Amino acid sequence: MQLRSIFSVAAVLLFAAVTCADDAATFSEEQTAFFTDNVVAVLKDNCLKCHAGKEPKGGLNLTSRAAILKGGESGAAVDLKDHAESYLVQAINYDGWEMPPTGQMSPKQIGVLTKWVEMGLPWPKDLHEIEFEVEPGPPEVNEENKQFWSFQPVQAQPVPSVDKPGNNEVDSFIRRKLADAGLQPSPPAEPRELIRRMHYDLLGLPPEPDLVVRWSKRITGDDGTLNQTVVKEYIDHLLESPHYGEQWGRHWLDLVRYAETNSYERDDAKPFVWRYRDYVIESFNRDKPYDQFVIEQLAGDEIDTPTADSLIATGYYRLGRWDDEPADRKLAFYDDLDDIVSTTSQTFLALTVNCARCHDHKIDPIPQRDYYQMVSFFHNVRRYGVRADKSVLEASVMEIDRPADEATYKAALARYEKDLNEAQSFLNKIEKLIQDDLQDVEKEEFQYTMNRVPIVEKRKGGILNERQVKNYKRQFERLQSLKETKPKGLASALVVKEDISEIKPTYLLARGNPHAETDEVVPGFPSILSPPEAVIPTPPKDAKSSGRRRVLAEWIASPENPLTARVMMNRIWQFHFGRGIVRSSSDFGFQGTRPTHPELLDWLAARFVESGWSMKAMHRLVMSSSAYQMSSRPNEKSYAVDPSNDLFWRFDMRRLSAEEIRDSILWANGSLNSDKMFGPSIYTEIPDAVKAGQSRPGSGWGKSSPEDEVRRSIYIHVKRSLLDPLIESFDFADTDQTCPVRFVTTQPTQALGMLNSDFALKQADVFAEMLRKKADDSAADRVKFALRRVMQRDPSDAEIKRGLDLMAGLKKENELNDDQALKYFCLVALNLNEFMYLD
Repeated sequence: MQLRSIFSVAAVLLFAAVTCADDAATFSEEQTAFFTDNVVAVLKDNCLKCHAGKEPKGGLNLTSRAAILKGGESGAAVDLKDHAESYLVQAINYDGWEMPPTGQMSPKQIGVLTKWVEMGLPWPKDLHEIEFEVEPGPPEVNEENKQFWSFQPVQAQPVPSVDKPGNNEVDSFIRRKLADAGLQPSPPAEPRELIRRMHYDLLGLPPEPDLVVRWSKRITGDDGTLNQTVVKEYIDHLLESPHYGEQWGRHWLDLVRYAETNSYERDDAKPFVWRYRDYVIESFNRDKPYDQFVIEQLAGDEIDTPTADSLIATGYYRLGRWDDEPADRKLAFYDDLDDIVSTTSQTFLALTVNCARCHDHKIDPIPQRDYYQMVSFFHNVRRYGVRADKSVLEASVMEIDRPADEATYKAALARYEKDLNEAQSFLNKIEKLIQDDLQDVEKEEFQYTMNRVPIVEKRKGGILNERQVKNYKRQFERLQSLKETKPKGLASALVVKEDISEIKPTYLLARGNPHAETDEVVPGFPSILSPPEAVIPTPPKDAKSSGRRRVLAEWIASPENPLTARVMMNRIWQFHFGRGIVRSSSDFGFQGTRPTHPELLDWLAARFVESGWSMKAMHRLVMSSSAYQMSSRPNEKSYAVDPSNDLFWRFDMRRLSAEEIRDSILWANGSLNSDKMFGPSIYTEIPDAVKAGQSRPGSGWGKSSPEDEVRRSIYIHVKRSLLDPLIESFDFADTDQTCPVRFVTTQPTQALGMLNSDFALKQADVFAEMLRKKADDSAADRVKFALRRVMQRDPSDAEIKRGLDLMAGLKKENELNDDQALKYFCLVALNLNEFMYLD
């Protein structure tokens, strides 16, 4: 031991002597000029971002000659005796080492550094080190960063004292800020405005004109103010409507990237995915506690007593895109996991944990290790499928809902199986006829259900006659319909399933590369939130899942979680007011916007938990406030001080959403089928020119009955590669990722669609027919009736005159008859700003 120490000391002294001797080396002006003019720029552009500062990567600092010769953890970076063996030269040539790791330098840059090493590292005598300011690294998980507002526990805030407190505690928080800014809240909205606002807000539909009149009289008190008792009664009336779940369920579907197809080239349909949509609608209608709503979606199969609802809820995992033929299967698997981590962390926690997939989060204190600890919760989730339809059914579909009446079930099952066998038998006969005629590529494609009809249709006029092809298509559609509508007891749902034959370890992946596994990690929560340890139970022998997702779900749904209640309460506020107290509603991190009213948000979050996580209770609270009931009309003083309305001095006007526009058009002309709820999705009429944008034009887009085609928009089939044109043009949600906010755009295609599309013209025709049946024969009565339908108020004499003048002009200048003029008046009425905007 003593001898080894002597040798170590001797080696250090020898290195120091060599270094000192080399430091005395002199270089010509030409050599130092080469360094100054060429080498410094290459080092700054490619090396010093990592190899400079107090803690350079690998201990290697490249800002001084002495530090280069000293080297780092692997030894000296340059060998002055054998240049080719220098680690620096090997690394820049990707010979064993790979520097920089982001991509190899150009041959010219490599040549500069190689020549510099061969010259003996010339360095100006008067230059101690290269000046280079290292950019600050990712934020650390430390006590200072843990003090950030959203990482702190929710605290029930005291209600501020104000001169005029308003209707409830919400107003005290709002008016305290307004008073501090020297501003006054806007006056209350007119009764009609408020009724229309509340009706659209909770139901997504306009109120009947007679209802507006009736409730306006009741809401207006004797002194002309709003009668809050009646307002609350009206809110309760709306919350009891089944259409509440359709409106607010759509908000949730945006967040969880709901779509009914898989994207990519085939964009095939997801079986039974509509059951998840129905689950969401029913959950809102039943006022399911939000913590239960969270747990069911993340771990509904792992709770003590799974139900049909809780199993359907796990369809949450199957809503994303699916690449059915990835070039790299392992990468595709991790892409799927990233989609789950992204959606889960942003939707429930408003944290962009996914940004730490390849490196520590650059903005928030979320280390890469935390990302892979989140991945570990989901690591045993099976992929949606392997490739063909059969694999999807095996990996992602489960039978649910066993019937209580066995005899009824058996009879229904017998009828169902008979119909199923008949349809399948006919298809088998036709497919047998064409089997030998299929090309190799067609044989491969034929295993996908969506491709079979087009392949069979190619044989019309050859192997098959027109009748055979027509019958094949009819029986094919019959078979698909049967599969989607099994008798009770055989109902199926899209669900999550796990493979726990072997609990797979999770590794941190270098640069996110699935083929570069490093340290093993275990399930854990984001460390910046000071969470408890994730204790993972040992699954019993007969378990079908690991139990890990339940641990995550229960932590997210815990009242002690600092984010969950805040995030959902902010979303509820956003969907009522048009923007959240935190505008970046899915990013509560350092890069997100700060809350304009942090105390109010905490107070609301605390009340949310106290209410038993009741969303309807929070609707009542928010909508009963004076802030919600304010007019949208501006005043010059407030606008000058706060043009973006950060302080909520008025209610923001908003345009109707895409679904609200379509549903309101159908409602206005009396054709909306709002009574029929739930079930398989419907198909609207889409022009062939739009379908032509698909790789297989029109593939996967069916045809619904006239009765179904006019159902509410939430029931329209959401095909990722083919959206209903009207819905898409009015800013429908991005279906490829979680969509917290629909940005409202104004673009020419919107006006063109509302004036010239087949849909708009057809609905104007229907509206005109309604007027001919329900209004008196006079043109004035028809104009009045139409305007009353679209504006939910009695039109003025001037407005009626404008309508009559329009029709008279159309008849005179465009030589239209009465029916045609009425149709185009209806078209104009459906384009009025007052129809499309809420004030």
